[in-house]
Amino acid sequence: MSLTSPRRSGLTDQVIAQLRNQITSGEWPVGSRIPTEPELVEQLGVARNTVREAVRALAHNGLLDIRQGSGTYVVATSELAGVMHRRFADASPRHIAEVRSTLESSAARLAAERRTEKDLGQLETLLARRDEAWQAGDAEQFVAADSTFHMAVVAASHNEVLTELYADLGDLLRDWLRDDVGQELGPENAMDHARMVAAIRAGDGEAAAAEAASYPFMCLRRPAGAGG
Repeated sequence: MSLTSPRRSGLTDQVIAQLRNQITSGEWPVGSRIPTEPELVEQLGVARNTVREAVRALAHNGLLDIRQGSGTYVVATSELAGVMHRRFADASPRHIAEVRSTLESSAARLAAERRTEKDLGQLETLLARRDEAWQAGDAEQFVAADSTFHMAVVAASHNEVLTELYADLGDLLRDWLRDDVGQELGPENAMDHARMVAAIRAGDGEAAAAEAASYPFMCLRRPAGAGG
């Protein structure tokens, strides 16, 4: 998706909308550095002050993080996600685990009841991708794959409110997982999620919920390098 020169009326609001769209569409994913100020000025065809004001507005809303000497990075995909990220960034790991357990177990139970064949195919694909990332020893790739897998489980619940709520918590959960995983992905710490997928496929809501509920607390009991 390319940026276009905005109309002269309401320039700042239009630039804010375009930059927000780059974030929400996934063109600028969480963790990525956005183009520099001069690059944005050139792409948008507006004054430097307009770009600066738009970037500051999105930083104030929690979508961007301006890091002096490094650049500006995407830290959340929506204003609500940004608020949650700031509000709960220093929350107790156990409290985060309790929230994950509650949301993910409910989602897994519903997924077992409502999943489609398309959902099951997506879960199998993402489960394989998650396992491959762990085997490759790439911590950041694993965090992304694991987060996407869990998001797909929640999406398979076909509860829009639950899915949106979990998505808004996603940035915070990725940070928590990133800290938990660390940089060393040892085979002794790998956490298999195949049983949960099998339970969802079999329509066994109780088993799926029990598996999903246990994973966050297993992470708490493991040393750094235990994937969730």
